[in-house]
Amino acid sequence: MDFHDPDDLSTSVVNAAVTIEREGLLAWVVLTRSAQINAINDDIRQGVPQALRALDADPAVRVIAIRGDGARGFCAGADIKEKRGPETAVEVRRRMQGARWIEAIDTVQKPVIAAVHGYCMGGGLELALACDIRFAAPDAVFSLPETALGLIPGGGGTQRLARVVGPGRAMDLLLTGERLDARAARDIGLVTRMASESGALVEEVRAFALRIAARAPAATLSVKRAARSALDLELRQGLDLELDLFAMLKPSDDAREAALAFSEKRPPQFTGR
Repeated sequence: MDFHDPDDLSTSVVNAAVTIEREGLLAWVVLTRSAQINAINDDIRQGVPQALRALDADPAVRVIAIRGDGARGFCAGADIKEKRGPETAVEVRRRMQGARWIEAIDTVQKPVIAAVHGYCMGGGLELALACDIRFAAPDAVFSLPETALGLIPGGGGTQRLARVVGPGRAMDLLLTGERLDARAARDIGLVTRMASESGALVEEVRAFALRIAARAPAATLSVKRAARSALDLELRQGLDLELDLFAMLKPSDDAREAALAFSEKRPPQFTGR
């Protein structure tokens, strides 16, 4: 897959497995273990949260997208070649409690898009599930195969999948480990966008992300906060939060600019204030 770089691209290396690419209002977090289909190792566990924190704090970035390098896939799951010695259940729990890296996405205020091609398995799918939007190439393949290995998903799969596709479909996929192609994943709502062709994924995600980035930044952050909170709050509490956020945005400079631009029949120039 050709991940061509536009002229205004700037790149910074987080570590051996994670790179940041900035394109104006959009920034990419790139998994760079292409020879291993971007299988998850400690560099990815540490590098992805580090990259997300940096981009969420960067006022020049309005949207974040995550992708995997190489032709074979987004992320094949945990690296089975990453050897660990024998561990008790207590030791496993302690180690994993200290490495709940995917949950770093839950603290990101800005929209996060998963740009998925090829294999998206196990922990790779759990990473994508934590993102706000999943945008797939036609060649994408999704699965949570852990029960065939005598395990269960350990990065949020049992919790997030039901929130995305509903409890019935989630239970089916968790029990069977069945693989879904991109079209089937879109049919059940696991992904909401699909590229016209595999080679167009990055270009189409870029265009999609920049459409979001062009909208009022404070409103984007607020609508994400309200929608995410709907999963955890009682309806009344959620409605109160929505009203609070609406009231905060109503007198903002961006809301006034949007109304003025509409009356003047021109694109608005949002500042985030």
